[in-house]
Amino acid sequence: QVQLVESEGGLVQAGGSLRLSCTASRSIFMANTMGWYRQAPGKQRELVATMTRGGNTNYADSVKGRFTISRDNAKNTMYLQMNSLKPEDTAVYYCSLNVALLDYWGQGTQVTVSS
Repeated sequence: QVQLVESEGGLVQAGGSLRLSCTASRSIFMANTMGWYRQAPGKQRELVATMTRGGNTNYADSVKGRFTISRDNAKNTMYLQMNSLKPEDTAVYYCSLNVALLDYWGQGTQVTVSS
């Protein structure tokens, strides 16, 4: 069992930046993949960014060049750096970890971008 605790999101103006963190209750070193997803009102949850154990990353087209996923194994924490935020980035953001073929999710954190 793995618990994931996300940092608070927040309200930010368009063009601003925000960094989300997600701390796991156990080591993330052996996680197969880790990632960030988001869900806007009335929409399905969508992939934002993922990182494999080997460090390969994948981003949604809508965030490429603006968002960066990273991790600190020593702190059991993954991050999502979000720059040049747009109103359409407004959503609840969830972190996810795949360990031993099981998926674990954070509680979700609201990010609101005002125009």
